[in-house]
Amino acid sequence: MKKVNTYIDSVFNSQDALLEEVISSIKENGMPSISVSPSSGKLLTMLISISGAKNVLEIGALGGYSGICLARGFGEKGTLTSLELEENYAQLAHSHLTKAGFGNQVSYMTGEALQNLETLVKDKKRFDFFFIDADKQNYENYLEYSIKLAEPGAIIVTDNVLAGGSLIDPEVKPKGYTELMRKFNETVANHPQLESLLMPIGDGMTVSKIKE
Repeated sequence: MKKVNTYIDSVFNSQDALLEEVISSIKENGMPSISVSPSSGKLLTMLISISGAKNVLEIGALGGYSGICLARGFGEKGTLTSLELEENYAQLAHSHLTKAGFGNQVSYMTGEALQNLETLVKDKKRFDFFFIDADKQNYENYLEYSIKLAEPGAIIVTDNVLAGGSLIDPEVKPKGYTELMRKFNETVANHPQLESLLMPIGDGMTVSKIKE
C-alpha cells in the first residue's frame, strides 16, 4: 500500500508550499504528524467540488491541513464547521485557514465532539459534506450523528479506515484500533442508509453517500 501511495503522490500531486508549511508548523508545535496524505487531501477537494457541497462539517481539525483541502473545494461560496478537542489545535488550524484565505468561512467548536454534535442536532443544523478524522473509538457514533445532521444525498468521508495497512497486510503490526476499523468498515458497508466504497488512498478513506 505504501508503494501505491508513493506512486500516486509523486505523479498526481504538485508541490504545495502552503500545505507543506502547515505540516512543518504542526511538527514545530509538537502536534502529532497525522494529517491526511497529499492525495487524500486532493480527493477531499475534488469530492466537494464535484458534489457542489457548500456546508461542510469536519470532525477533527488538528492543524488545519484537511480544513484547507476541504475549503478549497467550495472556494468562496461555502462554510466549514470544524470540531476539535484541543483549543490550541483549533487556534493553529484557524491561523492556517486564515492564511489560505478562508478565515472568515470557518468556525471552530472545541471540546468533546459528541457534545458539540448533540448541540448541532438540537440547533437543527444541516450539512451536505462530512469528514471524520478523530478518535477511532467514536467513529460509529460520529457516523450516526453525521447521518442525523445530513442533508439528503450528503457525502460522508472517513479517514484511516485501513488502520495503517494492518487490515490488509498480515505483516503490518496491528494498531490499537485495527479491530475497531474492521468492525466500522463492516458497519458502513452494510448500513441501510448509505451507499459506500473504501478507497485505498492514504490510510484508506471510505466515501459514503446518504441514500435519498
